[in-house]
Amino acid sequence: MGIYINDERKLFSLTTENTEYAFCIDNEGLVRHLYWGNKINSPKDFDIPVLTEVSTNDPVYEITKEEYPVYGGLRYKENCLKVSFEDKTRDIVYKYIGHCINENELVINLKDAHYNIEIDLHYIVLEDVDLIERYTVVKNNEEKDLAIENIASGQVHIPHENLTFRNTHGYWGAEQQMFTQKVNYGKIYFENRKGISGHNHNPYFILDKDATETTGEVYFGALKLTGNFKGVVEQTPYGETLVQMGINDFDFLIYLENGQSIETPHMVIGYTDKGLESMSHNMHDYANKYILKNKEIRPVLYNSWEAMEFKVNAKEQINLAKFAKEIGTELFVVDDGWFGERHSTKDGLGDWYVNEGKFPKGLEELIKEVKNMDMKFGIWFEPEMVNPLTKLYKEHPDWIYQFDNREGNLSRDQFVLNMTKPEVKEFVFNMLDDYLTKYDIDYIKWDANRPISEPGAKNLGKQERSLWLKHIEAVYEIVDKLKEKHSNVLFEACASGGGRIDLGMLTHFDDFWTSDNTDAYDRLFIQNSYSHIYPIKAMRAWVTDCPNFLSKRVIPMEFRFDSSMMGTLGVGCNLLKLSEEELNICKEKIAKYKEIRHIVQDGKFYRLQGNLVDNDYHIFEYVNKDEALLFVFLPQSKVGHRFTTIKLRGLDENKDYKFNLFGQDIVKSGRYLMNHGLTVKLEGDYASLVLYIKEV
Repeated sequence: MGIYINDERKLFSLTTENTEYAFCIDNEGLVRHLYWGNKINSPKDFDIPVLTEVSTNDPVYEITKEEYPVYGGLRYKENCLKVSFEDKTRDIVYKYIGHCINENELVINLKDAHYNIEIDLHYIVLEDVDLIERYTVVKNNEEKDLAIENIASGQVHIPHENLTFRNTHGYWGAEQQMFTQKVNYGKIYFENRKGISGHNHNPYFILDKDATETTGEVYFGALKLTGNFKGVVEQTPYGETLVQMGINDFDFLIYLENGQSIETPHMVIGYTDKGLESMSHNMHDYANKYILKNKEIRPVLYNSWEAMEFKVNAKEQINLAKFAKEIGTELFVVDDGWFGERHSTKDGLGDWYVNEGKFPKGLEELIKEVKNMDMKFGIWFEPEMVNPLTKLYKEHPDWIYQFDNREGNLSRDQFVLNMTKPEVKEFVFNMLDDYLTKYDIDYIKWDANRPISEPGAKNLGKQERSLWLKHIEAVYEIVDKLKEKHSNVLFEACASGGGRIDLGMLTHFDDFWTSDNTDAYDRLFIQNSYSHIYPIKAMRAWVTDCPNFLSKRVIPMEFRFDSSMMGTLGVGCNLLKLSEEELNICKEKIAKYKEIRHIVQDGKFYRLQGNLVDNDYHIFEYVNKDEALLFVFLPQSKVGHRFTTIKLRGLDENKDYKFNLFGQDIVKSGRYLMNHGLTVKLEGDYASLVLYIKEV
């Protein structure tokens, strides 16, 4: 079970396959952190230090390592919970009142010393993936309302200073750009305040002590929340580093009436002393085992956007579908432009009827043609938005977020629908449900192309500032209901590209659109950063036309395919304009991907590095049981044109492996490949290699 309790000492130890997390209840009833690291398996060895003040300016509560610090008293540190009572009291004095265990979940029950509010700290022990999932539930049993100004999912204590913090920065077309930052005195905040898209930062933390891919201590965690999150990293004066994550307190206030409770987003945390690779494997295993509902191999898709943009019509889509079938794709997705008066960004959103001018025989004609070709059918929606020119907006101008005496700000010619209104949520669900019921649809690409502004939702009354959270909860609820009713349908999370890549979205959706930037070279960096936390199976990657619309680069089609084959493969080229030679390359590469995709989507992923040479090789490996794949990219040959020697990982050192490298059949032992390595020399610009390796 992984949960040990010493009732006499009030000591709790949570153990996974390799790690241990320990805390206790002290003589004042405070929940005090004791340890997080490799498994010790000797709870009797843990001491509970006596609390002592450094000085009157460093009160004992300020320096106490609390599992869930609250606002109040002599505490001035970052807090996980700040509330206001009806009588204007603005602090909490909690006491431990008990605990309970439900299978692999431990709950610590706390209660305020005066007011009848409960704070339950939940810990789910995931032994097989070396992770702990944490969340908090606050319940108000007072007769009067409780105002919550700040609530975090949890705090972790790391017994190191001068750590390296990793997260991603970016913007549209440049998402998932990993950065590192030394943690020193002061605080690092990473957050999203936009409600919809989060291209700038991601809701996870990675903190390491001089870690490499395979060595060094790494402490990490990810939040299951889309939209307004907040994370704080702080190196304290007392020899440790703290991390908190949870709902952003920016423009946030929620009231709990008598008997009401709030459950925070879940936070998944982990530790390893085996480097970044071990962290990624644990997080990938977690997603694949515990989050992704649909575990089937993802189909190769074709998407019409870059080929047609808004110039969608039945004839061209059917022609594209024929070529898509010819090259071997299995899912045909119609993107933006098929509905309402949708000829640009200015109109259509909200009027979800099939445009008769573009589809005179309705969607049935296209879907029938696609299905007759033995392909699945998918379609694009942006359900949370409305254009002001539409019939929907004219009939329901009150359905958007707005302040009465302010003119709404348009972004991309659209407003955001107030998803916290029951009638709006019902409209969106019924619209999508009608389409999924009437038509044979297998795939929904759900987009969101602007942030929330004018965050007024009078329907919420005094709960108005909870809309940032309630909006995304409405999206989750709609998708869950749709999937319950239409269990065969896959949902892709898109938000102007990769603006909704997080564990919260993945809990309800199936795939991520990684970025609108489909440049094959840029994608090597985007996909590398993505792989640190999120599973390969959910990473959609397309092959598109050159020159690329963003980078203006011209890259050979072989390189473009090899880059996209690192994830869940898609094609977005205008197939009507490709040469016969290019179509043949598409056909060959897709056929090859189908042979190896079980290794890509379900295998262990490795970020490799060759020996240090002047040429910048990008090297990745996948291992699935007795099969492996090696992806090698050389974007540009530099002076020297030297080879690189690659040490593989994840093989069985006692087995032999066979492969064909540059036309030569080779057999080497796993021990040789992992210790001596494999020598590879690519030449020219945008050279790439995908090597299949099989255990003998």
